[in-house]
Amino acid sequence: MIDAPKTIGVILAGGLARRMGGGDKPLQTVGGTTILDRVIRTLRPQCEELILNANGDPERFAWTALPVVPDDVPDFAGPLAGVLAALDWTAGHRPDVDWVVSVAADSPFLPPDFVVRLHQARIESAMPLAQAETNGQTYPVNALWKVSLRGDLRHALVEEGMRKIDAWTARHGVVSVIWPADPVDPFFNANTPEDVAEAERLAGLLL
Repeated sequence: MIDAPKTIGVILAGGLARRMGGGDKPLQTVGGTTILDRVIRTLRPQCEELILNANGDPERFAWTALPVVPDDVPDFAGPLAGVLAALDWTAGHRPDVDWVVSVAADSPFLPPDFVVRLHQARIESAMPLAQAETNGQTYPVNALWKVSLRGDLRHALVEEGMRKIDAWTARHGVVSVIWPADPVDPFFNANTPEDVAEAERLAGLLL
């Protein structure tokens, strides 16, 4: 394994949570704590600094003590807008950092080797982007991004109206990094109340 270069972590919590019936998915509780707290605890040791991408009143996340960075592309343009916000924040606040890693805020079982393995794969493949995969399913929201691509991403979002992550990453080249899904898929995400109940069950398997 390499020593991963300095990387800013962004937790993407900017969605509308329609399948959860509204509200903030990452504030649901799994294993006695919020999903967001579980994400923070796993990701913080892997990153130079963490930020939270969220829209609306940032005070609801004040307890995290993380910078809350909203989208600046209007009309809830999806996770790519959150990634762009993180790339712009990093360029403005941490110009010494060339990489941003993003994770879904509703993923309670993220792996502790997430960042280093993404960097390892993009170096070995000579790709500028890397994303997670389990059981043949890719998770393009859980990915590594190059800050210098932010201008191209903004053009795609604002000028082209692009919303699909795969369409944009395919332009630049992205490598998928495979994690085992046993006993728990590390990229399981809790989109519905039923998913939260399943996450509670899965959390018990990890005790």
